[in-house]
Amino acid sequence: METLKILIFNWRCWLNPDFGGAEILTYETAIRWVKAGHEVTLFTAEFPDCKREEVVDGIRVVRAGGKYLVYRMAKKYYKKRFSKEGFDVIIDEINTIPFLTPKFVNKGEKIIASIHQLAREYWFYETSFPVNYIGSYYLEDRWLKNYLDIPTVTLSESTKQDLFNLGFKKVFSIPPGVNFKPLNRVSEKEKHPVIAYVGRLKRQKRADHAIKAFKLLKKKIPTTELWIIGDGYFKKNLQALACDGVRFFHNLSNEERRQLLIRAWVLVHPGIREGFGLNIIEANALSVPAVAYDVPGLRDAIQDGKTGLLIKSGGIQALADVLYDVLISTDLREKLSENALESSRNYTWERYSEAFMKIITQLIRN
Repeated sequence: METLKILIFNWRCWLNPDFGGAEILTYETAIRWVKAGHEVTLFTAEFPDCKREEVVDGIRVVRAGGKYLVYRMAKKYYKKRFSKEGFDVIIDEINTIPFLTPKFVNKGEKIIASIHQLAREYWFYETSFPVNYIGSYYLEDRWLKNYLDIPTVTLSESTKQDLFNLGFKKVFSIPPGVNFKPLNRVSEKEKHPVIAYVGRLKRQKRADHAIKAFKLLKKKIPTTELWIIGDGYFKKNLQALACDGVRFFHNLSNEERRQLLIRAWVLVHPGIREGFGLNIIEANALSVPAVAYDVPGLRDAIQDGKTGLLIKSGGIQALADVLYDVLISTDLREKLSENALESSRNYTWERYSEAFMKIITQLIRN
């Protein structure tokens, strides 16, 4: 097999304290490409006490600039260094703000865009006026117009359709993988009903909807608990909203988080949109089904009525009602748990990285 030199631009790396699912995906993909014999370089932002350059698990990591300056530094480093290193392909990972590689990459390297999801509603949850309106109705579409002719990889059919609607011509959908081996059988659960929320505590994740629905549900099942597993700037707001039975967990290792989640009866995910809903398939691999809003990404991760349940976005009473149904019906819960566990076996990083590399090699040959 031909070995390739691959350069990835991403605003964060998996060692950054603010890393998320996109950075995990980058790492899991890159290490498999390195093991297959390819050379991989990641250019990304600096963070406190980081090394400017290092090799991690065979991946060369180069850091410069902060959260926003990294985009300007990417262009600078390309012109001064990377354009002279003979890369075969450059992957432009777009997390709302793109690197705009089609405007400055000019040495014959093939460009592939990687877009997990569009921001869209995020602007109104994570920015204030007038940035929210400018971003949602002007900036995002204007930025993405630079990539209409660039082959693009995304995680879900929902985002694939969003991109086609914007005018993208060549989009490939590859679902992500799970970072651990799924259980052999459905796990033993907590003796009393437990609903788990797992994720970063940001406004757009809408963990507050989980708490509001829990308050309604608790009137019917007083012994129920809601475990909120994660951290973020919105935590204080959530703690102020919380009632008896809501427990917060943070600073957990991956193993500690999994050992906690494995005891939950059901996962709740009331976000506004996701690239795919990685925490859903990870919960499924621990035999925990999910109840989520029917939004892009989450509807791709859940087979409604089989591995979990979807409800109309924003319906807090409906969210409480469906969670109640799952908690009181042993038959429903067991069916969802078994199906979710079986479905999770289809999601592997080997499958993702191999499918992505197939796209790269076909692009280079053409």
